[in-house]
Amino acid sequence: MSRTGWPYPRVLAHRGAGHLAPENTLAALRCGWQRGFRAVEFDVMLSADEVPVLMHDPVFGRTVRAPGAVAATPASELVRLDAGRWFAPEFAGEPVPTLAAVLDYCHAHGIFMNIEIKPAPGHEKRTGQVVALHVAHYCEDAGGRAPAPLLSSFSATALTEARVYAPGVARGLLVGEVPHDWQAQLQDLQAQTLHCDHRPLDRGRVQAIKAHGVGLFCYTVNDVGRARELLDWGIDAFCTDRIDLIGPDFAA
Repeated sequence: MSRTGWPYPRVLAHRGAGHLAPENTLAALRCGWQRGFRAVEFDVMLSADEVPVLMHDPVFGRTVRAPGAVAATPASELVRLDAGRWFAPEFAGEPVPTLAAVLDYCHAHGIFMNIEIKPAPGHEKRTGQVVALHVAHYCEDAGGRAPAPLLSSFSATALTEARVYAPGVARGLLVGEVPHDWQAQLQDLQAQTLHCDHRPLDRGRVQAIKAHGVGLFCYTVNDVGRARELLDWGIDAFCTDRIDLIGPDFAA
């Protein structure tokens, strides 16, 4: 794909397949794969013993119905927790996956990954380091036989560490509403793409960003009409929970 600033797939399954399977699980990846998705976004944070695992919330209670927190729980316990029952009975027993397991799955199936570094509060630096190292080793082992991943984060600290520990892996800055100094932030972090909430965007803002040749990615677009509008304005890509409504070739 030759779009300026965005050499990646244009429609990504958010957290695997957020509407059809429990988010950030291998079950979600399998669901997306079965529906033709070869591009996925997911969240990674560290366990108490610094094993990267897929999880969005730092504290249990929503997707894992148990007391506790990710950063206070060793990986050996995390992977035994039920991350599927909350979504639907048929997913009961679906475990919290490690990043290593997901990297293996995506490599085997040729899936592009937008890996969001999602540090628990106070763990920004180390999370950026560990996740970046895992991804750098993955890229080295893959030897070009798998789509190159993209690391993204709301944390400038995590992205700074990712630049040091995985300098060859592209980085995207995550924001809510696009700030007035977005160019300076990208330059300071040496990030290649800008990822933002689609809701505050309008045509003028999109075109102003794209005039600088920056890859522009939006989250989380679940309405078909809005997805078409954003693409017409010139965004490069977006992620969606509604993979039942918006297919992988929607932007073709």
